[in-house]
This record gives sequence, C-alpha cells and structure tokens, in this order.
Amino acid sequence: MKRSEIREILFKLLFRAEFNDMSEMEEQTGLFFNIEETVDKHDVSPEDRDYIGKREAAVLAKFPEIDKLIDEKAEGWTVGRMGKAELTILRLAVYEILFDDDIPASVAINEAVELAKKYGQDNSGSFVNGVLAKFVK
Repeated sequence: MKRSEIREILFKLLFRAEFNDMSEMEEQTGLFFNIEETVDKHDVSPEDRDYIGKREAAVLAKFPEIDKLIDEKAEGWTVGRMGKAELTILRLAVYEILFDDDIPASVAINEAVELAKKYGQDNSGSFVNGVLAKFVK
C-alpha cells in the first residue's frame, strides 16, 4: 500500500477522534476497517493495518502537544475555531514534520495540502500550506 493511501486512511481514523471519546478509538478503528474495506475497496494487509494502528496511537498521544503548537503558529486562529477536517490534517502533518524522521517535511506538507483540497473547504489547501510552512522555517 502506498504511503499516500496509508496517510489518507490515517486521516479518516484521526478525524473520528473529533466525534468520539479517546477511550472509544480502538473500537472506532475496528469499525472503520470493517466498513472501509467494503466501501473504498482498500487492500489493507494485516501488516498495513498494524502499522496504521501504531501510527494512529502515536499521533493521538501527541494531540495536546500538537494542538498547543498549532495554536502558537496559526496567527488569528485557534484549534477550536478551525474546521475539523483542516485541524485533523494539520495534526497529522505536524506529527510527521516534528516527530517522524522517515518523512521529509516537504512530503508531509505536500500530502497535507492534497488532503485539504480533497476533504476541506475551498481555501483549505492554502490555509494548511500557510500554517505548515511556519513549522519548517
């Protein structure tokens, strides 16, 4: 499975954290894979599923720290005012930029902008790009 596909699945899983208690996320992940495999026809191997689960847990654990950093960098915005899709995309990308040495910052930003264009509002790509650019200066 391509990294961009894994990232999109991870975005969808992390998005669920906005609407569910953290204690429910393991169950939500199980439900996601049962539904998504039939809806989107993702070919998720057991290895990919394990990798996605570990990354999801790692990103979720960093949410408070990441949210604080986003609040500091996003001038005129707070995480509470941002759209849920944009916030989830930013959280994932900030995690990749700051805490994942395997992913170059430019790739994390590029992929985040693409997700924002696909799942966010009209100007989400520009917004996400602008906020993330402040993390690599």
